[in-house]
Amino acid sequence: MQLVIVESPAKAKTIEKYLGKDFKVLASYGHVRDLPPKDGSVRPDEGFAMDWELYRDKQKRFKEIADNAKAADRLILATDPDREGEAISWHVRELLAKRKALPKDVERVTFNAITKRAVTDAMKAPRDLDQDLIDAYLARRALDYLYGFTLSPVLWRRLPGAKSAGRVQSVALRLIVDREIEIENFRADEYWSVIAKLQHDGTEFDARLVKYDGKKLEKLTLGNEGSAMAAKNAVEAANFTVEEVETKPFKRNPAPPFTTSTLQQEAARKLGFSASHTMRCAQSLYEAGAITYMRTDGVSMDGGAIADCRKAVADRYGGHALPDSPRMYKSKAKNAQEAHEAIRPTNFNQDRAGSGDEGKLYDLIYKRAMASQMAAASLERTSVTLRDATGQHELRATGQVVKYPGFLAVYQEGRDDAEDDEDGLLPTIAKGDSPLKKSVDANQHFTQPPPRFSEASLVKRLEELGIGRPSTYASTIQTLRDRAYVRMEKNRFFAEESGRLLTAFLERFFPQYVAFDYTAGLEDELDIVSDGREDWKKLLEAFWRDFKPKTEEVMEKKPSEVTEVLDDFLADYLFPERADGKDPRHCPLCETEGREGGRLALRGGRYGAFVACANYPECKYTRQFAKPGGSDGDDGADDGVMGEDPETGLPVERKSGRFGPYVQLGEGKDAKRASIPKDLDDFDLEWALKLLSLPRIVGAHPETGKEIEAAIGRYGPYLRHDGKYGKLSSTREVFEVGMNRAVDILAQAANRKGGGRGKAEPIKTLGEHPTSGGEIKVMPGRYGPYVTDGTTNATIPKDVKPEDVTEAQAIELIDARAAKGPAKKGKAAPKKKAAAKKKPTAKKPAAKKKPAAKKAAG
Repeated sequence: MQLVIVESPAKAKTIEKYLGKDFKVLASYGHVRDLPPKDGSVRPDEGFAMDWELYRDKQKRFKEIADNAKAADRLILATDPDREGEAISWHVRELLAKRKALPKDVERVTFNAITKRAVTDAMKAPRDLDQDLIDAYLARRALDYLYGFTLSPVLWRRLPGAKSAGRVQSVALRLIVDREIEIENFRADEYWSVIAKLQHDGTEFDARLVKYDGKKLEKLTLGNEGSAMAAKNAVEAANFTVEEVETKPFKRNPAPPFTTSTLQQEAARKLGFSASHTMRCAQSLYEAGAITYMRTDGVSMDGGAIADCRKAVADRYGGHALPDSPRMYKSKAKNAQEAHEAIRPTNFNQDRAGSGDEGKLYDLIYKRAMASQMAAASLERTSVTLRDATGQHELRATGQVVKYPGFLAVYQEGRDDAEDDEDGLLPTIAKGDSPLKKSVDANQHFTQPPPRFSEASLVKRLEELGIGRPSTYASTIQTLRDRAYVRMEKNRFFAEESGRLLTAFLERFFPQYVAFDYTAGLEDELDIVSDGREDWKKLLEAFWRDFKPKTEEVMEKKPSEVTEVLDDFLADYLFPERADGKDPRHCPLCETEGREGGRLALRGGRYGAFVACANYPECKYTRQFAKPGGSDGDDGADDGVMGEDPETGLPVERKSGRFGPYVQLGEGKDAKRASIPKDLDDFDLEWALKLLSLPRIVGAHPETGKEIEAAIGRYGPYLRHDGKYGKLSSTREVFEVGMNRAVDILAQAANRKGGGRGKAEPIKTLGEHPTSGGEIKVMPGRYGPYVTDGTTNATIPKDVKPEDVTEAQAIELIDARAAKGPAKKGKAAPKKKAAAKKKPTAKKPAAKKKPAAKKAAG
């Protein structure tokens, strides 16, 4: 019997049908072991020795692999054709050898596509494991471990509130923060354009003023309304004649087939997919045999695929749609050993594959690959110059016409940001013509700041800088979002205060390790290791020699020293200039109450950084970090009595607390309190009284007769009826929702959750766990919300809202929990309590123990 090991059940199922009955295919479900998440897993003083630990949830799976390996005559390691795939095969071989279950004949095969031909050809050409790729994996894994497990404790002790830092993650975060600073420092310049609307032969077109009073106009030349209006009047008073008509034909060639990076960029632009979602969909398409391997830097297709593609183009669009000879694209990958064929369909006669998002992604891949072998597009760019009789004023009109679409009939590459539009149509016009002037407009403009990064533009920038590798971008970006260092709004990255503070800390105390050139240089060295030209341990020695002393140096600093440095480093951001010209560090509360010496500074606390007054404890002024000038109204300056409750006569006060601003009615233990939601931009006394009056009774449910309540809880606005919940979209809806809408929301929530009465219903349901295959759910629990795949329960961190938990984050929490082993007594899952029912004693019959078991499970 010949045993074949692959990563996933889907891949195993697909290739199993291509192999004969002598082969047995088993899935490892990805990596089978990893460095334990604790200190000492990598030991620099012992030649960077590493401790590896079999994942707890893989023990049963690996026992099956080991049992089959003992009975096998030949072991074929057929994991993915990249560094990670090589590492998985190496781990499997090492573990089997340790268990003395390794067959005598062990071989490695790789295929770039899961087709019958690719799989059978690979089986005929086995090789040994590639030690250089394995060394590159070991170097990366040790480097990332040493970076994270050495730097993170420094963050926890010297930067309260920080969660973690990563070698590539921290540099990607710096890019986002730097762009945010560019936008904040940007000062818009006013400029004007003068556009004449002309008409010739019944066709209207626009012409821009490019020369005025004999001088060429630059972008900012007309900098105010006065100069713009003078120019407009001059154009209105003049008669313009066509002096030049310049037509330039040009060709546009198609883009090459997708690499990992360009696929992520285009899927973000055209489909709105995140990088991680793109890779999940691509993985499914690959394992189904629909596309070639999706982690690649290569842009070429093999000869057979090119021939198939050209035939498909000729069949569908005719021979004229083909160039005279096949197009050949050259890869720019720095490491040829890790560059594979481009991402393409495995069958060019199949223009559809998958459904939903997978189908959309396949359509993108198919069209891009098809277009890459098609004829160039023929275009014509026309420029028309018009001058007045004096020659002092000049207008110019430009247009672009597609003469032959070529590949554009199938696919056109997307753009990250809008560019000048030169695609307008121009009439047939000749020198000496005098178009009719219909109107002249002077338009005001302002220069724009650089745009915030989208996923596409961030991936593009990381690749341009040589930071990280395309196969890691999805997980890097997801980590930034999971750690709440950034947020997404309208598909753009915004730096959160925690991300800004972390970046400031790293730039000030670890500048080398967030430098773009240093991080890119490390990537180059790692590529050299995978190429067999550098010893991986020497690379780690050089890194550790400088990094370890630096972390020790920072750890010796007092927290107050760190805060003082950051206060100075972030001064312009935290304390921007005031409109009234006063000292931006002057405490507004001390100013109001007539105290001297009230000066603001950054402070560190148990729950993170904040701004406080030097007059503490006399002055209680505080504001959260990164709320400059109290622009969001959460700085404490607005705290105080808002008015009186007309019913009780008690004061209504606005206060700032550990978890943000809130309102309070009355004093002492009987006082009522309500948090102020962030989506109320017009918060006043009326809103305060509404919040304090919650919950609101919507009415009696028409089916049960029981009341429906609308309220605001820890996780936002909601409806409650008979122990069941429905989510509302905003704070305002709590006070506006009517009976019909409330009944509909509750019904929809019940249909989504499918929970029975008396059972805990999931807060949300995510995808399937890649290892256990169980459905991932976010559940409410007795000790707080948690995620589960039906086998392992993992507590959700307190700073993460259950509704915001992503699939990737849930998998990470579950895997981390599984790796730690069973939960301690007292925090076990309900199954352990229920198990007690099977072992009744003589003194306490099983029947009497059931209520207790149910109570524990509840």
